[in-house]
Amino acid sequence: MTPPPRLRVAAYVIRRVPAPALLVFDHAGMPEAGTQIPAGGIRPGEPPERAVVRETAEETGLTATVVRRLAVEEKPRPDTGLPRRTTFFLLHAPDEAPDSWLHQVGGEDGDAGLTFACRFVPLPLDGPLADGQDAWLASADPAWATHGAPSAPAAANHS
Repeated sequence: MTPPPRLRVAAYVIRRVPAPALLVFDHAGMPEAGTQIPAGGIRPGEPPERAVVRETAEETGLTATVVRRLAVEEKPRPDTGLPRRTTFFLLHAPDEAPDSWLHQVGGEDGDAGLTFACRFVPLPLDGPLADGQDAWLASADPAWATHGAPSAPAAANHS
């Protein structure tokens, strides 16, 4: 019997000034992890909107504001194949957020204690993010579709 999906959130954190840019990070010393956006599990009883703000703060140190849900994606974990359901959100970063910084991950999850190299990159992206995390950027703004990336998967649900 297949276990229930792990419930997750993912954050497209956008800084609008001077031009739209997406918050991404790399694991310091772990280039194989690829460039990612803030994402992680929803705790029992935690609303997804609260989870996405918490995950963004834990992984980047940045306090962002939820704008709206973009999509819900059903996709197995790349490392285990176990089911997961990720709700993608659009968030706004403070306009005064820095261009780049190092952040030691907080919280209680598996990433706690790791160092992430955070930065804002111009939109649209030049290439895809790790695990296809950029698939729903065009749902926020069609002009933000990743160059050379396929369309968002048809199996996912738009919220």
